[in-house]
Amino acid sequence: MSLRASSAAVRAAATLLLLGAQGCLSDHSSAAVGPEEPSPPGPVSAGERWVTGYYVGYQRELYPETAVDFTNLTHIVVGAAIPTPAGGVETHFFIDDVNGPVMAKALTARAHAAGRKAIVMIGGDGFHDQLASAASTANRARFVANLVQTMNTLGFDGVDVDWEPVDDADKPVVLQFLKDLRAAKPGMVITFPAGWVNTNFGADAWYAQLAPLVDQFNLMTYEMADNWGGWVSWHFAALSGEAGNRPSSIAGTVAAYRRIGVPAAKLGVGVGAYGSCWQGVSTMLQPLDGTRAGVVAGDNDISYAHIVGSYYNATAYRWDSTAHASYLSYATATGPARCTMISYEDPRSVADKAAYVRSQGLGGVMMWTINEQHVPSAASGQQDPLLRAAYGALFP
Repeated sequence: MSLRASSAAVRAAATLLLLGAQGCLSDHSSAAVGPEEPSPPGPVSAGERWVTGYYVGYQRELYPETAVDFTNLTHIVVGAAIPTPAGGVETHFFIDDVNGPVMAKALTARAHAAGRKAIVMIGGDGFHDQLASAASTANRARFVANLVQTMNTLGFDGVDVDWEPVDDADKPVVLQFLKDLRAAKPGMVITFPAGWVNTNFGADAWYAQLAPLVDQFNLMTYEMADNWGGWVSWHFAALSGEAGNRPSSIAGTVAAYRRIGVPAAKLGVGVGAYGSCWQGVSTMLQPLDGTRAGVVAGDNDISYAHIVGSYYNATAYRWDSTAHASYLSYATATGPARCTMISYEDPRSVADKAAYVRSQGLGGVMMWTINEQHVPSAASGQQDPLLRAAYGALFP
């Protein structure tokens, strides 16, 4: 599993048997967009919206820092700085202690030259214990000071606090850490990613306390289906169309967070620039209980660029007008990962999600990762198709 995925807590909830009766299989001729949304408190102006893209050092070869096109970004998040238990900050960015900071400085300088913001990612999936220890009462002051020093040294404008998962014991620690971080450098940009919501359960009301402390509350609304108890086969990142036996969608997740009081203007919809490779099933809405069907590959292995280069063909392409989602369906196992189905984001689905952000008065779009959607063989200006789709629909 990469640094970015739905939190372990959300994944555990997803495997629970469904509450109440399972939803019926929907007629996918409808284009309705999810549950009814609360009225937005007023639209976000174009100048306040964001397209925030993650760039990670371990995918550097996919998109060299000297080649990054900032045209379709407002913010770049560079990952990842790693906390030490005592409150230190390691800045190798999964490269090494010399070349990692060199990469980071190049990205911050190029972002600023393009009029964009650069943010340092701290933590991530797999680094919960280090982050919790660094932000504890005993180590927090040192940790905050080291983060500010890292920002200043490498040229960052803010911090992405990637705390996965947030356990109950962490909650007061997270809130105080965010307050102290803001106080240490009031003008910084603070972003925070949160997991998608299983719509059979709802969102944790605690996040309404966190949202006022950050500038972007970005939702990891991707990788939202697998062979979990009671589920049918479902999309990697459906915009809508969720039901009891497929309780995941972007619209459902957004509605859940808004119901607990997270302001619309703070919410960012997540786009995964990769897909889910399924084996044992070749279409949506197929019962999975008692089968060995499931997702066998995803982030890193099934990047968008890899999909279009090694898996895509027009005959296999399917579009679900209810879910606003694309997938590839194969009669036989296909490609290096031997997929029978790939559920993924393409420019059409990303544009629909960005249009949804605008229509609901949300804050913006977040993408994990921009490295994975970069297609270097495409013509100049066409090499970042998912970023172009998001930015074009958000800023028409």
